Amino acid sequence: MGRGVRAAAVMGQLRTAVRAYARLDLPPHEVLQLLDGLAAEIDASQIATCVYAVHDPNEGRLVYASAGHLPILVRDADGVVRRAAEPTGPPLGTGGWLHTSGSVPLGPGCSAVLYTDGLVERRDKDIDDGVDALEAAFAGATGSPDIVCDRLLRSLGITATHDDDVAILVLQHPERTGHDAELFHNAALELHGGTEAAPRARAFASGVLASWRFSPELHDLGVLAASELVANSLQHGTPPMRLRLRRTDRRLIIEVTDGDDHLPRRRRAEPADEAGRGISIVATIASSWGSRRTPGGGKAVWCEFALPRG
Repeated sequence: MGRGVRAAAVMGQLRTAVRAYARLDLPPHEVLQLLDGLAAEIDASQIATCVYAVHDPNEGRLVYASAGHLPILVRDADGVVRRAAEPTGPPLGTGGWLHTSGSVPLGPGCSAVLYTDGLVERRDKDIDDGVDALEAAFAGATGSPDIVCDRLLRSLGITATHDDDVAILVLQHPERTGHDAELFHNAALELHGGTEAAPRARAFASGVLASWRFSPELHDLGVLAASELVANSLQHGTPPMRLRLRRTDRRLIIEVTDGDDHLPRRRRAEPADEAGRGISIVATIASSWGSRRTPGGGKAVWCEFALPRG
């Protein structure tokens, strides 16, 4: 909040912190909790609002948390716009508040818009009137995200002479058909433990990757990654366990979930160690990897491979 060098410096530090915390795969409310403490340490006289959201296109949900921010607007596939129920806490830097996360369906054909108060706040009107106007404009704004942004800005009367800062983010989960749909796939296998779990997982991963027509090299790397992640879960996790493979137009993502919330760490295995190399192998062959806790007390360990442009 506010303007000038001081406010800009705090904003820059918070932006860097958000990027770092995002890499930890933390739930939105935990990210806000960390940011809240950091904001107070940076400058106790400065506060900032923040909304942090994570979209899982496979699950079709948007999980979010808000620190003093305006409500997210969500438009369903039928064009109906609603405000996401806000588990809203005070702005960052105030301290003493336990943030919580909420979620809202955001499946194929749905869109969402996140925005700052500069878009909807006017000196001569109540801010709820501005949000109502944004809802009405969003209901009829179609096209790609950049086009929707332009239409919303015009509808709200935002011009180059506007006297407040404006930020707006439009998120779309498109319905995919035809050739485009061929680039997006999902497959999952429930694992029940036992000696047959690992070979079942390898066979499943091999069959799925073959059906997705990956190159022999990427097929073999994907099967190896799935095998190592499943082995790690079998050794250190608890049921229920699940192997999931996802393909987008840019990435192959392999994920294993289980009921234990202990997050794995990459470590250097000694020559005499019989275990401890699985995560290191995955980290070496994949473009990136990570882990996160899941609702209900479990965890997900994942890796991804960048697909060649073609």
